[in-house]
Amino acid sequence: MSKPPVRIRLADAAFALFDERGYEQTTVDDIAERAGVGRTTFFRHYRSKEAVIFPDHDRLLDLIRDRLSTSSHSTALVAVSDAVRLVLLRYVEEGDLARRRYALTSKVAVLRDREIASVARYQRLFREFIAEWMGDPTASASLRAELMAASVVAAHNHVLRRWLRGESSDPVAEVDEAMREVLALFPAPSARDGDDAGTTVVAFRSGQDLDTLLPALRRLIDGTPGR
Repeated sequence: MSKPPVRIRLADAAFALFDERGYEQTTVDDIAERAGVGRTTFFRHYRSKEAVIFPDHDRLLDLIRDRLSTSSHSTALVAVSDAVRLVLLRYVEEGDLARRRYALTSKVAVLRDREIASVARYQRLFREFIAEWMGDPTASASLRAELMAASVVAAHNHVLRRWLRGESSDPVAEVDEAMREVLALFPAPSARDGDDAGTTVVAFRSGQDLDTLLPALRRLIDGTPGR
């Protein structure tokens, strides 16, 4: 039977040592030795022991940007929901590793701080996209974009934590429902002037009486040339 990939072996070794000795007491050399590789090999896969714990946030952020960039004004909110689902699926695919990370970051303050900083990066990306989608530079629109981005991230994290604690058997369905609730709180901006369909009535004053004007108005509405 073949060995797991080195990256996985290093992660397994790291979490085992964190459980046994504690995060602060575990060194990179300890992790490399437990995984049966050298220090140089460790750094080919991870920049630090911290990096073993967290998913590749830079790659995830790139995936989100790519998904958002393919949207149009009318599909922007669909893209936001899809991007949230992408992040959740990344954690779900990790399985037990994600749960071990959750337990560890709940106990180690420095790791919890890093997790908070990572969440802020996601929220900033969503806020910038939503603000551009709104196309309104006013202070009230900026606040609305901030509130919407915060709600998007909060909905994702709520579902993710439920799954990490074993409280959700179908986190993808839950996150989709959570996003529907969030987006219902923030209706799409109204169409720009000139873009919306409908009837425009212009009032004007004339010296002629109504009975004289009505036939001409009907011809205009019907597109019939005047006699």
